[in-house]
Amino acid sequence: MLKTEARVVVIGGGAVGCSALYHLTRLGWTDVVLIERDELTAGSTWHAAGNCPNFSTSWCLLKLQQYSTQLYARLGEEVGADLTYHRTGSIRLAHSAERADEFRHVAAQARALGLDFELLLPEEIRARHPFLELDGIRLGLWDPDDGDIDPSQLTQALAKGARDHGAAIYRHTRVTGLRALAAGGWRVETNAGAIEAEYVINAAGYRGGEVAAMIGEYLPIVTLSHQYLVTEDIPALVARGSARLPLVRDPDVSYYLRQERHGLLLGPYESSARAHWTDGVPEEFAQQLFPDDLGRLEDYIAAACARVPILGSVGVKRVINGPIPYAPDGNPLMGPAGSAPSFFHCCAFTFGIVQAGGAGKLIAEWVVNGEPDWDVWPLDCRRYLKFADRRYALAKGLETYQNEYGVGYPQEERPAGRPARTSPLYETLKGQGAVFGARGGWERALYYREAGDPGGPECSFRRPHWQRAVGRECAAVAQGVALLELPGFTRFELSGSGAAAWLDHLIAGALPREGRATLAYGCSPRGGIVMEMTVTHLSGGRFWLLSAAAAERHDEEWLRRHYSSAYGPLGIANLTERFSTLVLAGPRARELLARLTDADLANAAFPWLGARTLEIAGAPVLALRVSYVGELGYELHVAMEHLAAVHARLVRAGRELELRPFGLYAVESLRLEKCYRSWKADLTTEYTPLAASLERFVRLDKAADFIGRAALRKAAAAGVPERFVPLLVEAHDADAAPVSIVYRGAHVVGLVTSGGYGYRLKRSIALAYVRTDLSTPGTELEVDILGERRRAVVGREPLYDPDNLRLRA
Repeated sequence: MLKTEARVVVIGGGAVGCSALYHLTRLGWTDVVLIERDELTAGSTWHAAGNCPNFSTSWCLLKLQQYSTQLYARLGEEVGADLTYHRTGSIRLAHSAERADEFRHVAAQARALGLDFELLLPEEIRARHPFLELDGIRLGLWDPDDGDIDPSQLTQALAKGARDHGAAIYRHTRVTGLRALAAGGWRVETNAGAIEAEYVINAAGYRGGEVAAMIGEYLPIVTLSHQYLVTEDIPALVARGSARLPLVRDPDVSYYLRQERHGLLLGPYESSARAHWTDGVPEEFAQQLFPDDLGRLEDYIAAACARVPILGSVGVKRVINGPIPYAPDGNPLMGPAGSAPSFFHCCAFTFGIVQAGGAGKLIAEWVVNGEPDWDVWPLDCRRYLKFADRRYALAKGLETYQNEYGVGYPQEERPAGRPARTSPLYETLKGQGAVFGARGGWERALYYREAGDPGGPECSFRRPHWQRAVGRECAAVAQGVALLELPGFTRFELSGSGAAAWLDHLIAGALPREGRATLAYGCSPRGGIVMEMTVTHLSGGRFWLLSAAAAERHDEEWLRRHYSSAYGPLGIANLTERFSTLVLAGPRARELLARLTDADLANAAFPWLGARTLEIAGAPVLALRVSYVGELGYELHVAMEHLAAVHARLVRAGRELELRPFGLYAVESLRLEKCYRSWKADLTTEYTPLAASLERFVRLDKAADFIGRAALRKAAAAGVPERFVPLLVEAHDADAAPVSIVYRGAHVVGLVTSGGYGYRLKRSIALAYVRTDLSTPGTELEVDILGERRRAVVGREPLYDPDNLRLRA
């Protein structure tokens, strides 16, 4: 009989759901329940190929998958269950120089985590896989801990481990409704009765969208079909007895190939991907497959047979063509629901078997501790805003599947589903030569192409062709005046007599005076950086909070979760879509702005970090004297209905001053020289403001007891083990990409969070967290860039204009 109460209800009995249940019990929460509409594994788990790679081009997923493989290696013995797990090792093949660069970058990350990744020459590949043909192969990447696991046995082992610690599992129990309780928590309605719970975790796999809809949320999930085939026994493998071949992945062709008993299992990610159930998942679809469709795979089968000829020596024994969920970027959707307290999502796992272990750990920590042990923004369901509708999810899901084995470049702007959000200036900027990228769904200019610029690939681990355009734009900012549009800044207005006191409770630093702006940081109870905002104190006790475009849902959920009327009347309004931002920067920025307004723009009247309302082209404009590029500059916040007129007026007035447009790639270069941090790149929940060298924005002794103060006081007393520093790197033709590893001799001593080339300084720059005893300016270190150790010297922050004279000019 179904329990009537539980602390947590997990919906979905695949590998991910059972892992969440298992990890909740390991954290001491044993009054937990899992509800599964059919049998355990009945969704995508039962038919999965079961591959377990550590490899990922995402640092977050690399750590997650490493945790999973380490857990699986001990799980069977720990819970007393049979668990078939072949750790055969794997070889990834590189046909191209770009793929080889990717392997070098990931291998360095893996080794920093203690994974023994190894780059192999062709002759070394053959020694580990005697049946591979190596024509056209540059090198291989060896992961000794890769392999495959039985998905059903894995799920049952996790379920047994949870049951043994008090968890309950109810099969053939369908969730029919979810209702938030007035006192907090949820009433979960099922065909077997109702159960009330403090927390709910949606681990329903490709049915995750159905469950989300029950609480009024939309999750951007599309169901695609993925096929693999299994051959008959191959005599050459029968002759090898119990010896197993390593798994082979040929990403430049887009397939994986591994041994399955005495045959081979081949699974391509084909270009003709197919979506299913765009109008909803059938009511009855469990432990079922789609009809075979091998015609889509013919070219991949032929390529694999040429690479491993024994594959073509026998027939096909069976074909598996089953449903697999995809979020737009192929990463899971995890974390708190944006609009429903104590409700968590943990679904849309494209690689659910290898990610189940780590996902269960993280979601259990999120529920029990309030946050996971490491920052998981690339997986956070709040990364998708309302632009990610069904059309977008379908287009992006198909694109991601087709590029599942694409090179993981540091920057790539894929076209499907775009443009999703545009400002009124989109066509105007396109006509000026803008090349766009999407940030939080908003199209923003990356750089401006001009006649005579060199062509070439847009993406590379090395400096690509557009560096010439970026250098030109940086020069315009540094020497004259330049203009950038940034639509989509997350923008909230706080109002009411309680706004100031409440905000003071949220941020670690001091509130700005009226007419002033400041950077502010919101922390978790453990002291990690949750939120970075520009706080502007407006008239009438109002505050504007500005943050990254992608942060809209994340920040709104955080603000509303901490909402309290105890400080007095308080209103929170989301103004994100009502305004855009024009950034005017350069030593002649004041001269240009003065042509458009009669306001006094002198330093005494409008100082650095000041805020004033100006009238431009007949429209009210909130001007902030701030700059993310390290030059005299203004952010002009303009209502969307006035944007085109204000922009046109700026452009006309700027012709005599040779006003130039600039884009995000120039901003990135310029902010590196100033050592300005970027949210979710340099600033994550894994680092406190103290570790981030942001003490100037922390007031441990202020009257308000802000969130995280106790943890920060403790950290300040103990001393932080690592600190944020700028590094000047002796690079060649490639700069340090994010998550490049920092060394001192043979020891890993730090991690790069941002890197690139500074055109004003004419130096390669990396921003990194390094061991505190090595953070003194002048300390010599090394950074691994594509397999080469490059000399790096700790610099003094900021590298450019250290006294901020240009900002304050």
